[in-house]
Amino acid sequence: MKNQSFIRNFVIISHVNHGKSTLADRFLELTKTIPEEKMRSQYLDLMDLEREKGITIKMQPVRMDYTLNSKSYFERSEKQGSEERSDKGSYILNLIDTPGHVDFSYEVSRSLAAVEGAILLVDATKGIQAQTLANLDLAKKQNLVILPVINKIDLQNAKIEQTTDEIANLLGVEKNEVIKISAKYGTNVEKLLEKIIKKIPPPQGEKDKPLRALIFDSKHDPYKGVICFVRIVDGQIKNGATIYLMAGKIEGKVKELGFFRPEFLPKEKLRSGEIGFVATGIKEAGKVRVGDTITSHSITQPLNHLIEPLAGYKEPKPMVFASFYPENPDDFGALKEALMKLKLNDASLTFEPERKEGLGRGYLCGFLGSLHAEIIAERLKREFGLNLVISTPSVVYRIITQKDEAIFIYSSSDWPSPSIIKEIQEPWVKLEIITPSDYLGRVLEILAKLEGDYIERKYFSQNRLLLTYEVPLREIIVGFYDQILGQTQGYASMNYEILGYRPGNLVKLEILIAGKKEEVFSKIVPKNRTFIEGKKIVNKLKEILPPQLFPVALQAAVSGKIIARATIKAKRRDVIAPLYGGDYTRKRKLLEKQKKGKKKLKEIGKVRVPQNVFFEMFKS
Repeated sequence: MKNQSFIRNFVIISHVNHGKSTLADRFLELTKTIPEEKMRSQYLDLMDLEREKGITIKMQPVRMDYTLNSKSYFERSEKQGSEERSDKGSYILNLIDTPGHVDFSYEVSRSLAAVEGAILLVDATKGIQAQTLANLDLAKKQNLVILPVINKIDLQNAKIEQTTDEIANLLGVEKNEVIKISAKYGTNVEKLLEKIIKKIPPPQGEKDKPLRALIFDSKHDPYKGVICFVRIVDGQIKNGATIYLMAGKIEGKVKELGFFRPEFLPKEKLRSGEIGFVATGIKEAGKVRVGDTITSHSITQPLNHLIEPLAGYKEPKPMVFASFYPENPDDFGALKEALMKLKLNDASLTFEPERKEGLGRGYLCGFLGSLHAEIIAERLKREFGLNLVISTPSVVYRIITQKDEAIFIYSSSDWPSPSIIKEIQEPWVKLEIITPSDYLGRVLEILAKLEGDYIERKYFSQNRLLLTYEVPLREIIVGFYDQILGQTQGYASMNYEILGYRPGNLVKLEILIAGKKEEVFSKIVPKNRTFIEGKKIVNKLKEILPPQLFPVALQAAVSGKIIARATIKAKRRDVIAPLYGGDYTRKRKLLEKQKKGKKKLKEIGKVRVPQNVFFEMFKS
């Protein structure tokens, strides 16, 4: 085992699709971590879903061994004194590949707390993007050493000099400190590995102190219990040892430990500075939390009060909610178990039971964004075989009552009586969009439709600028980013940051079917868009609701006032079909009889909404 001076822990951060996973592939090849015959592209993207979508969803750690053999590097080290000469030798490089999409920023923040340095990767064809800035800000808050790197210099449309200027100005460094690479072809990647060893400091933990390990991720194994991904800060941990989780207040016994290759590779011991996994033997998934501190002393032991827990992580606050219902009601228990296992692997997911008439039992789930919701739904289907009905994502609102109490509204069914409402508040975000100036007019046209405020416009270069707006979160969670990409041919990028709650002019839109209120179809909407939303819902219901033997009125109402209406015509039986000729009064008599019957049915008839109608409305 090497001492800590030969360990380097680092992450790769960037905007989505700037080449993080490709660079990780080159590192794996150069360090011979993966045999050539087993190598594939995006090797660290272990989920099929990641490779299909071409994005990283889960952070993935891997340990690499690398021996410095560059003669020129040794010569430089000799000139710079004895401190640099100690760098010669074989190194342990712990890399964590991180997601780039805004919805998975919590994954990035967790990985940053487990390392000392970060590679800031920027695509030479696109330059600095919105998530580049967001991830850089997270890395600076952790006081990490930042290595600026430009990728894709092999492409014909690469703007190398322009991108170099942008990064140097952003970080306040000399232009010659920006490393230029091609992750695809491996150009200058070995030079980057040398820079990692030279610039990123080794971990500073003490191996003789009591054990303190930070849990930065976890997953469930049916035989080994919860498997924690850990950074050993102080002390050491051995196979078979008894461990204690300080926040969860639960003991476990180490069933297995080791490091990532990126598959689990067992080992007898992990020491301070190392990153690895610990199979805890704890079966209760809810007891293990990301950000908890693992020690070797339980709360009953006198030494425990001297051990200070690690800082951990700020709990993520989901602002986007959607209801998940199993198509088969018998799958409710399986859905609960699946969500608990995904919660282990994704700390930003929240869920709680809810029940709606016509849909049965399900869960109200909280997410960091609409893509996050889409990925969780897809994982539930693929990994657990669950077919689900999912509501349209919506945000959480806050209502201040006449008694100055705050009530949080997660769905329209929670909306209180207007008489007790003093103020309605909704979450706002700081929205940042980076776009080429050629598409500025189109982007501004989209932004003009939002109920937001313009803040500033900043130019990165002659043809690229940053637009900053403050807007309600509800305006951007569904379809907004797709609009921006469509109008800029994919060149724009977006990031947002929650600002807090602000007053909003919102109402509850209720839907009535044959005079009966159907709570499932209710929505919370801005007051100035009630007619548009109401008309859209009743027209959709008119298409999919089966006709009855009497006319059915579909109505949208706000505070008891009808604002939109559609009517489903009655099914009619041809009552005069058996008549062949004869006096017209015979036909008239039968038609009048049918008319009276339908009038009576309309007064006493009830509409039973089939389950597939609820499903269709949710899917739309």
